[in-house]
Amino acid sequence: MNSTAYLEGIKKQFAYYKSLGEKTIDQLPDEKLFWQYHDDANSIAIIVKHLWGNMMSRWTDFLTTDGEKEWRERDAEFENDIKAKEELLKKWNEGWQCLFGALDSINEDNFKQPIHIRNIEHTITEAINRQLAHYSYHIGQIVFIGIMMAGKDWKSLSIPKGKSSAYNKERFAVSKHKAHYTDKLMKDDTN
Repeated sequence: MNSTAYLEGIKKQFAYYKSLGEKTIDQLPDEKLFWQYHDDANSIAIIVKHLWGNMMSRWTDFLTTDGEKEWRERDAEFENDIKAKEELLKKWNEGWQCLFGALDSINEDNFKQPIHIRNIEHTITEAINRQLAHYSYHIGQIVFIGIMMAGKDWKSLSIPKGKSSAYNKERFAVSKHKAHYTDKLMKDDTN
C-alpha cells in the first residue's frame, strides 16, 4: 500500500470515530455530558478534554517536534472543569482540526520521516496507528456512557440489536459497484 492510499484510509477511520462521538453527544441533554459515575470516573466532558489535550500535543508540529509537548498539562485534562456544552464542542473541534491539518501535511516526501512521542521513535504509520487506537478507545467510552445516559431513548450508531439479517439482506442485494456508491451515501447512517 502506498502512502497516499494509507492516508486516505486513515482519514476515513478518524472521521468515522469523530462521527461516533458527535452522534453520541448530539443524543444527550447538556447536563448528561458532565455526569460522572464517581469522583474518579471520567465524564464525557473529561474524555473530550483529554482527547483535545492529546490531539493538540501530538498533532501540533507533528513532523518536527516530539508529540509530548512541554506545554501540555496532561493531569489537568482529567479535571472536571468544562462548564458548558459550547466549551466542550470548541475543544472537540479544535483537537480534530489539529489532527486533520497534520494528516494533510504528510506527503510522499516526508512519509518516511521518523516521528517521536515521549522521546521514542516511531514511523509515521506507527505514530498515526497509535493515535487511532487511543482515540477509538476513548470514543468507545463516550459511546458507552452515552448509551447509559440515554437509556431507552438511545439511537443505535450501528446495526441495532435484532436487525442484522435485515441489514445484511439489504446490503447483499446491491451490486459491488453500487454498494461502494451506497456506502458513501450511507456514511451518516454508520453501518
